[in-house]
Amino acid sequence: MASLLDIVVITGMSGSGKNAAMRVLEDNSFFCIDNLPVLLIPRFIDLCQGYREGMQRVAFGIDLRGAQFIEGWDEVLAETRRAGHHVEVVFLEASDELLLRRFNESRRPHPLQGGGPVQDGIAHERTALTGMRDSADRVIDTTHLNVHDLRKVIEDSCVQALGKRQMSIFLMSFGYRYGIPAEADMVMDVRFLPNPFFVSGLESKSGLAPEVRDFVLSRTETQAFVERMNALLDFTLPNYEREGKSNLTLAFGCTGGKHRSVVLAAEIARRLEGTPWRIQLRHRDIDR
Repeated sequence: MASLLDIVVITGMSGSGKNAAMRVLEDNSFFCIDNLPVLLIPRFIDLCQGYREGMQRVAFGIDLRGAQFIEGWDEVLAETRRAGHHVEVVFLEASDELLLRRFNESRRPHPLQGGGPVQDGIAHERTALTGMRDSADRVIDTTHLNVHDLRKVIEDSCVQALGKRQMSIFLMSFGYRYGIPAEADMVMDVRFLPNPFFVSGLESKSGLAPEVRDFVLSRTETQAFVERMNALLDFTLPNYEREGKSNLTLAFGCTGGKHRSVVLAAEIARRLEGTPWRIQLRHRDIDR
């Protein structure tokens, strides 16, 4: 019987960091192949299974180079999963402003801009990739990530997860002032809680400070929210896992992403310790 493969697909917006992500996988013993036509993927998988050296981990880098990408992808993905292979689809994106700056700095044309400006290419690609983004197992917004941050995210969500197979829960704090995280599956607005920013002696501290944490968690409304949040996760997480979801990103937002959201994300992460899932915590805007 042919061995089953661990397959990671890296796709997303041009300029969002796909090449850097592929390098991370290559450094972690994945056999990486970029820009293979989608309809050739099943044939390549067959070759991997027959390779005498035992090629177990494969990563495909896929981008939008023509209509064939959209036309064949859903069928190929379903066929690969029906065959029993573990497939993780990661979609990378970034803000239009950042993508435009990256292309201007590199002086490279956008692959879909044609004879128009770079903005047209970005808009065309974002529209064309909507379906791919919706079907991805994990959406990663690289707008605020440097190469070291991206490496850690890819290793956490792809490399380590493959070895353990259980669902990964990514908890994130953020500030609405800087936008809702594009990668969030569930967003919890905690701006209804009293804001430590307006308390003397707490405004300059973050939610990591014990004083701020105690202020937020001591509120009756905070305790009620946490208990209801726990009940929601107790119900939803096993159902998400049963449906085959491998990654779930839960984001907590407050005004600036420095106080209330930090405390709540950390508290829910603490309460999820000891559960069957892999827990990762990130505070996106705490240093802004």
